[in-house]
Amino acid sequence: MRQAEFDGKGSCIRWTETPGEEPARVYVHGLGAVSAVYHAHIAARPELAGRRSLFVDLPGHGVSDRPEHFGYTLEDHADALAAALDAARLTGVELIAHSMGGSVALVLAHRRPELVSRLVLTEANLDAAPPATAGSTWIDAYDEDDFVAGGHARVLEKAGSLWAATMRLADPRALHRSAAGLRRGSAPMMRAVLEGLPIDRVYLQGELSGELEGRKTLEAAGVRVVTVPGAGHNVMFDHPDAFAAVVAGRL
Repeated sequence: MRQAEFDGKGSCIRWTETPGEEPARVYVHGLGAVSAVYHAHIAARPELAGRRSLFVDLPGHGVSDRPEHFGYTLEDHADALAAALDAARLTGVELIAHSMGGSVALVLAHRRPELVSRLVLTEANLDAAPPATAGSTWIDAYDEDDFVAGGHARVLEKAGSLWAATMRLADPRALHRSAAGLRRGSAPMMRAVLEGLPIDRVYLQGELSGELEGRKTLEAAGVRVVTVPGAGHNVMFDHPDAFAAVVAGRL
């Protein structure tokens, strides 16, 4: 496990990594998740072997620190992720990012374009104010103190065992601020960033999640949209073969 300070006050973002050739693949989790849990089984597959791989936990999540003073906006998370990549002496990485992590990846690619050569986004949030069914909406329905006092436990009961297994490891205050930041979005908005980036961009959508809004516009901008049959929000669990093929550039 490695770490890098991200807030100027000693707080550290942490990651585990496997050695290999570059460009490195950097895996970034979603809201209330952990990178290795969602992606280590993908990086270990034979078609992805031999590449340096980093599994980064965003601030407030997993093994990373969770300072109370930190804002946990998309920009804050992106800057922390940049600190990790700088400490690892990496540029031009492939970012494989899920849900909120995809939003963070887009902000990072906009703010520090030299760090990113390719994006593989899985059901990334592209717009502000996600629908009522989104987990961030459940969390942001509480004010921050109410969520810390009891809302976190109630959302864990609603979330289901898979998501709850990692969400319970996230700091409640950090989780709430991350959800609120995700619902605010970024400036420019994540969708506009994705459409304008001059790099290889792939967007994975689970078939069970329904049609991707604005798909034709994304494809016209050069984004490859891949709908994975039989998969929902967690494509890497629902259809690991297809997920790995996309990461490897074979689908």
